[in-house]
Amino acid sequence: MASFYVENFGCRATQADGAAVERQFRERGLVRAERPSEAEVVVLNTCTVTASADRDARAAIRRVRRENPGCQIVVTGCYAQRAPEEIAALPGVSQVIGNSHKHQLAEIVLRQPDSGSGGRIPSAFVPLSSISHRQRPFLACPEPNGEGTNDQRPIFISDVFAHTELLAAPVFEAANERTRPNLKVQDGCDNRCSFCVIPSVRGQSRSLPLRQVLAEVNALVAAGYREVVISGINLGRWGRDLAEPAQFEDLIRTILDGTALEKLRISSVEPMDWSDELIQLIADSPRIARHAHVPMQSGSDRVLRAMHRKYRPWHYREKIKKIRTAMPTAAIGADVMVGFPGETEQDFEETRRMVEELPFTYLHVFTYSPRPGTPAAAMRNQVPANLARARNKVLRDLAAEKKLAFMKSFIGQTVEAITLSAFDGTHTDCLTDNYLQLRLPGRHQANHWTRALVNDVQNGTLMAREST
Repeated sequence: MASFYVENFGCRATQADGAAVERQFRERGLVRAERPSEAEVVVLNTCTVTASADRDARAAIRRVRRENPGCQIVVTGCYAQRAPEEIAALPGVSQVIGNSHKHQLAEIVLRQPDSGSGGRIPSAFVPLSSISHRQRPFLACPEPNGEGTNDQRPIFISDVFAHTELLAAPVFEAANERTRPNLKVQDGCDNRCSFCVIPSVRGQSRSLPLRQVLAEVNALVAAGYREVVISGINLGRWGRDLAEPAQFEDLIRTILDGTALEKLRISSVEPMDWSDELIQLIADSPRIARHAHVPMQSGSDRVLRAMHRKYRPWHYREKIKKIRTAMPTAAIGADVMVGFPGETEQDFEETRRMVEELPFTYLHVFTYSPRPGTPAAAMRNQVPANLARARNKVLRDLAAEKKLAFMKSFIGQTVEAITLSAFDGTHTDCLTDNYLQLRLPGRHQANHWTRALVNDVQNGTLMAREST
């Protein structure tokens, strides 16, 4: 029986896509190999949000080719959508399949359409090289010079904005943490932030229909999972594109009403979509994790305008303060970018001051990376890399101080946490309702909620014992 391996790079949405690709292969009778070196088909599901992400993908191609020279290397994801010819030219690459065709990846690689629940499940793959041009599911890209078609080069890509498909399959946070599946319910983005390449490689915003969301969540509940994380590229826009338009709050209520899920965790939601209704909905329900991730990017009004972000610093401050007032113990996190073109010392100081003033419990700090084709890449006054790195460190150090202070505030308090799979011989790792790492002495069965009394903070982790 043929084997496959999917390696994912980047965000939760990419990981969710990878899980859906795995589902495609399994439905066609393939088995998942334990590592790339043992697979006959290796799928590299790439990210392209930074230049570093592109480099990681190229390094992975070289590594897989070196360790498993006989396998098919299939490159998909955002980098594949953005620069297919660049990837196809790399030694060892068998196929490049953009996000536009990721929903049919297994069909393209194996030349086997989905057989459905009652059909025959094939037991081996058909290499693409053995398929005649007339049988290929899609035409390859034209040559850059426009003369003829590049039929022999295995590129499958088209305008991602013309596609409405959305891959959906649960993905888990980490190999040793199979307790908190992540379900992508939205993809694409209609915003046009000047620094971001994601809309051009993921297309327009599109939503997983409500009945399909409920089916996936109920299946996870039936399998015994107690917490599910819902995510998306622009999650708060869920429902706007459906035949019967709906609001994100409608999705949350329906999951609570239509499933027996014990805990729902919401991933990143843009500031504009943190309505008073959503904040109160989370605050009022013990079945929703006390956790708010609200991308900030900059505390400078001038920089936010140059980024084409749709909110101002005062607006952002108001949202964060409302969240903290409604949920005094909630985890509140943000994405912050440093080194955006033209960012002055004053701009950075405004960002630093906002981070210092607001009740953040953690930050994801990014250094700006020019992305080909984005307006910001052509802007003047690009910030020197060493200065951007220094600003990054300032914010990371400040975020670490704020996180430590938040964690210490729970010493002597009882918290709710879910046990994870990791056990180091003395302690079991857990995650609190409000997104803090916690350790309990001894081995505990994974995927169980427990109440724990916090007695110390060590190395960024709450140390606790079970509360009676």
